[in-house]
Amino acid sequence: QVQLVESGGAWVQPGGSLRLSCVASGFTFRNYHMCWYTQSAGREPESVACIDTTSNNLRYIEAVSGRFTISRDNPKNTVYLQMNNLLEGDTAVYRCGAHSQWRPTNWRTTDYRGQGTQVTVSS
Repeated sequence: QVQLVESGGAWVQPGGSLRLSCVASGFTFRNYHMCWYTQSAGREPESVACIDTTSNNLRYIEAVSGRFTISRDNPKNTVYLQMNNLLEGDTAVYRCGAHSQWRPTNWRTTDYRGQGTQVTVSS
């Protein structure tokens, strides 16, 4: 049974930091590119960061570049998202997605999807 399970979401004040984790099972994790997506109410999830199978290629949207860092540990079947200097606009459900192809990477091309973890940034 394929599973992607996210954790690490919480309430945090602006300027704070969080580290999200996504643990994969039921498929060969090292063969899949991984992305983190944000989802707001009523909207399709949007990619914010992606990492290829070898960690040699990383991709971020401009809004998070310099603040977020995506990484992976293939032996642990886990992808991470380190989020620093959080802004209220970062509030969303964060979901991870697995992709067999590096491009295009969007929610509709995910092969496997997690249910998400809530991140709330407010004072």
